[in-house]
Amino acid sequence: MLSSLARAATRRPLTVILLWVLFLLLGFGLGTGVFGRLSDNVPEVPGTESEHAAQYLDRADPAGESVTGVVAGAAVTEPGLRSQVERAVADVRGIDGIAAVPDPYTTPGLTARDGRALLIPVTLDGGLGDDAENRAVDAAVDRIKQINAPQVHFSGGPLLGRQLGERAQHDVRDAELISLPVVLALLLVVFGGLRAAALPLVIAVSGIAGAFLALFGFSRVTDISVYAIQVTTMLGLGLAVDYALLMVVRFREERRHTPDLDEAVHRTVAAAGRTVLFSGLTVAVSLTGLLVFPSVFLRSMGLAVAAVVVIDMLAALTLLPALLARFGGRIAPAKVRPEGEEGRFFARVARFAARRRVAVLAVVVPALLVPAMPVTGMRIEIGDAAQLPATTEARRLYDTVDAHFPAGTGVSPVTVVLRPGTDAATADRIRALSPTARSRELPGGATVVRLQPSGRVDGAQATALVAAVRDLRGGEPVQVTGPAARLVDFRAMLAERAPWAALTVLAGISVLLFAFTGSVLIPLRTILTTLLSLGAALGVVVWVFQDGHLAGLLGAEGLGALSLTAPPLIVAIAFGLAMDYELFILARMREARRATGDDREAVVTGLRRSGRVVTCAALLLAVVFGAFMTGGFSPILQIGLGLTLAVLIDATVVRMLLVPATMALLGRRAWWAPGPLHRAHERFGFGEEAPDAAAAVVGSGSRTP
Repeated sequence: MLSSLARAATRRPLTVILLWVLFLLLGFGLGTGVFGRLSDNVPEVPGTESEHAAQYLDRADPAGESVTGVVAGAAVTEPGLRSQVERAVADVRGIDGIAAVPDPYTTPGLTARDGRALLIPVTLDGGLGDDAENRAVDAAVDRIKQINAPQVHFSGGPLLGRQLGERAQHDVRDAELISLPVVLALLLVVFGGLRAAALPLVIAVSGIAGAFLALFGFSRVTDISVYAIQVTTMLGLGLAVDYALLMVVRFREERRHTPDLDEAVHRTVAAAGRTVLFSGLTVAVSLTGLLVFPSVFLRSMGLAVAAVVVIDMLAALTLLPALLARFGGRIAPAKVRPEGEEGRFFARVARFAARRRVAVLAVVVPALLVPAMPVTGMRIEIGDAAQLPATTEARRLYDTVDAHFPAGTGVSPVTVVLRPGTDAATADRIRALSPTARSRELPGGATVVRLQPSGRVDGAQATALVAAVRDLRGGEPVQVTGPAARLVDFRAMLAERAPWAALTVLAGISVLLFAFTGSVLIPLRTILTTLLSLGAALGVVVWVFQDGHLAGLLGAEGLGALSLTAPPLIVAIAFGLAMDYELFILARMREARRATGDDREAVVTGLRRSGRVVTCAALLLAVVFGAFMTGGFSPILQIGLGLTLAVLIDATVVRMLLVPATMALLGRRAWWAPGPLHRAHERFGFGEEAPDAAAAVVGSGSRTP
């Protein structure tokens, strides 16, 4: 397969390039339409009680969603301002699609006790289509914003999703403006020439276009979370640079020994392309674990990110060879260096770790377990507007309400649906759970009871209310929904499905690593060492964002819990990225071992040839993730920090110390497989290599990975 791709790229490079140009235009044209189709409904899990109750309310409740405005910064009872507010409220009530707007001056709880703020909740009609809903919201917001007051903010409901989408688009643009020039500068240092340095950026831009197009496609059939934009774009950009870096470095190396340009491209694709292929597959397989969860958010994220990974892989295996075939003659071959000079530092580290393998394990393993300890106390919550940057409209509304109203004001209630036939005594006991409980009859005989928690929307008090209602109802037809109930159901879903997701990923990774190496022990060793770096990275994220240590340095604050989006995405993506670097190193070890048969020296040679690429790739990926952390959105900060740490720890401590130490400890046994599996691997030949590639690599002391 790889040989066919290489031949197609060298025979018709302009055709391949033209097809990718059309893809880019489609991605940056049609694909950017995804920014208007994002959802903030992360915790929805089909089939759960909270989702069944929400769907019932959508059908039975004539009232729809609501948005909230706040007017603050002046005495709201001042006659001039009061007159403006009352006229605005009257006008909004007359807008098509608006179901109700209470009088903020006569409705209890809507005017602040200090007299300097008031709330204007706007309830929409139920059953509105997206266009009608947007028109009604825009008209209401425009009218309320005409009130002449120091502060007028609006958010909530469908408006919040739109605001988050606009913020995501802004953050992605800024991250690209920051990361691409820095990445280019680093690539210039690595390659010493603009032509070679520019090629990874071309693949990176292809990855971004692919991210937009993949997300837009998935948005046509399922909800796409606002988090998906930053996550898929940062991963698509980072992996594209990684894959292109590996291919271009190998191409320059092949050019040094292969005068014919097309042959150099063929050898590059056959050798480095094999690593890119397996790397892309392992990252994609790592993300399939998200498909085990019934959550629409997790499944859509898994599919979207996997699609972007595949696009990056295809760009590296088709577009990059075509560019090399067309313009590669202008790229200087790698410099010839004296025997033993290339990768000398990494060779020394590998020899040290191999000689002192027991001591290295005794020091490094505990050193990684210590920062992983906070994971045992990890908590997840849906979160509220406190996770947003202070400049966003939703955060401004949140801060204004928090400054002028009692704690819990505006917090979404725990919603209890009492179906017809519910015992009156049970209903009374449920209402008694909250002194401010409010009831409303629905057409068809059902009753909605709203219990207002005293703390955060998904805090301990809110989730305790959910548990109390479910304990009290017995066998009565009572269901609970709302953000707190969805969080409880989401946590239960994670606990139930996580073991199956882990089993799916580990089985898939083991199969791919066996296909790559022909060993059954290397996959086990790889998984165990990767879990160490992953645990350490996730533990630091908990320590910073949940416990609040050093969070201010990142422009964040301790929130008492992680966003429920962060842990599953960090685990799935970081595990896949770790496989990237493992494969980079194993590919060189395998080549050296096949050429010399010396297991110990193969470990040293493998790290000598791959250490520079792994280090550069990790640094470039950290730059990309760091650029996306400038947006200030707490869930993205959590994901960005977790992935940055996982990549850096894995590329340095794990791959430079634990890999050579464990490989030396295993010795020849590292490459062992049972007879039937060994024969199957040899017979079917799970890979392609350039002719005499292994011998060429080991025969030259100046090879660069």
